[in-house]
Amino acid sequence: MGMDKRKVLVVHYASPSGQLSEVVQHLTGPLTQADGIDCRHVVLRSREPQPFPWPILRFFDTFPECIYMDATDLEPLELDPEERFDLLVLAYQVWFLAPSLPTTAFLKNPTGKAVLKDTPVVTVVACRDMWLMAQERTKTMLAAAGARLIGHIALVDEAGSVGSFLATPLWMLTGKRGPLLGGLTPRAGVAQEEIRASRRFGQRMVEALRDDRALDGNLLRGLAAVHVNTRLIATEKTAQRGFLVWGALLRKLGPHGARARQPVILVYIVFLVLLLVTVLPVSALLKTLATPLMRKRIAAQVAYYSGPSGE
Repeated sequence: MGMDKRKVLVVHYASPSGQLSEVVQHLTGPLTQADGIDCRHVVLRSREPQPFPWPILRFFDTFPECIYMDATDLEPLELDPEERFDLLVLAYQVWFLAPSLPTTAFLKNPTGKAVLKDTPVVTVVACRDMWLMAQERTKTMLAAAGARLIGHIALVDEAGSVGSFLATPLWMLTGKRGPLLGGLTPRAGVAQEEIRASRRFGQRMVEALRDDRALDGNLLRGLAAVHVNTRLIATEKTAQRGFLVWGALLRKLGPHGARARQPVILVYIVFLVLLLVTVLPVSALLKTLATPLMRKRIAAQVAYYSGPSGE
């Protein structure tokens, strides 16, 4: 009798922009094509589909629920809570320094939690280079579900921190990746060559499953799965605190979509722009200047945030 097939579950939210689905297709290609591996894809679908491009007020009206991780309503999951998998790949977007609402909903869903329990998980993000706080929140929810995080992959925008500052929001609000404004803003999103190169992660997973290796934190070591931009650690923490304060205020004014929120959202947008062009660049500069004095602490931060895959 032949060996039973190894079972892999791939879960992601099919974002309207299509980028995450493209990443998932390339990254998991080796798993889908491999003999001896049953690779199943489950696409999360929200009962309230997200628009694309986003109307600006609706875009910013989403952040209170994101930062407080209020689970959105999902279409029924096509999963048996009793079914077990050898490996689960969870690909998600970052929305306002938190996992996307459909991702949060999956991680808090009883069926999702049942499938995650005692299962090795690799998380994947495709986003700007601010993913650290979102991954921390994802780690917390995975731990609450009893999952074992064994790897993380972060694919970030090719434009970098400065270039994507305008390029990514314009992509979300106009539906155009760019370059825009006569070349003033670069092309938004992860570079195509980086997306295609993500097959190496899927190939490593295939090798580990075929060879019956232990699925642990060594799985993606040496593949440059993540890069921690140390200048953004303090920036993300500061921005997260701001999101929590403003998010709490907006939630008191009513649920998502409430008219009472809209004037405050307009004020918040102005505040956010001022914050991004003044306080956060200064914070990043001070972090850069202090780097020589904080080498040990920075090295510890990189080791922590890049775990378990490592840089």
